[in-house]
Order: sequence, then structure tokens, then C-alpha cells
Amino acid sequence: MRLAMGLSYNGRAYEGWQSQLSGRTVQDRFEDALQKFTQTSISTHCAGRTDTGVHGLMQVVHFDTELTRDMYSWVRGTNSFLPDDIAVQWVREVPDTFHCRGSAIAQTLCLCHCLSPRCVPVLMQGASVGFIARSTYKKCKKRRDI
Repeated sequence: MRLAMGLSYNGRAYEGWQSQLSGRTVQDRFEDALQKFTQTSISTHCAGRTDTGVHGLMQVVHFDTELTRDMYSWVRGTNSFLPDDIAVQWVREVPDTFHCRGSAIAQTLCLCHCLSPRCVPVLMQGASVGFIARSTYKKCKKRRDI
């Protein structure tokens, strides 16, 4: 079975999304939490990587598993092993042909600048900030059913 999950995170403490030898990435923490919850090793794929210190809001990740659990249990169980600055927001079973990057129909990038030295993760807290840039990239291909 293939599952897609939406993750939100404060990236301040991490060296981006993609796994690194240091183990201080969002992917490393997420896969560790999945392993603790499922008692199996799970390799994840992400819709797009982030750089050091960058926050994620509803970033789509997918993985394959043989385990059958209630969808809400995947959210609650995985979150119970994640640090407070990473959270699974939703989960959905998807077809085996789904790929979080290849099946995407849009991506939104928001670059924000905060003038305070004590900035909080503004996107996760719903605060308004001045946008430097906002771009939406639409894939020019037929949408696949997910």
C-alpha cells in the first residue's frame, strides 16, 4: 500500500529536508518516527527538498508499506514520535502509480523576510508578514487521479 502524508515543520533546527550523515534533517526525524511507530524501516519520498532553516507547510511525502492501520492512527501514531516542531497533518492512501513529485499539479513557494531576531515560524502560526516573492509553478501535464 502507498500512503501520502502532509507534513508541516519549523525548519530552524534542521539541515533541510533530505537525509544527511549528521542526522539533523526533517527526513531523518520523520523516518525515525515512522520506524518507531511501525517497527519497520520505511524509506520516504518528498515532493521537494528544503534548505537549512526553511519551514515546510503541507509538504507532501509518500512511502510504501505492508502495514494496515486506520488513517487517523497513522497521523496520531507518527506524531507521537516526532519532535514538537514537525507534525503530520493528514494521510491518504494513494495508487501505486502516485509519486509526490511527479503527480503534483502545483507548487507554491513563499519567501518571507522577518525583521525580528526572535522570529517564529510565521507560516505555521498564521501570522502575516511581508512577502518578498510568491510564485506558483503549475505542471504542464495531464493530472493523474490520486
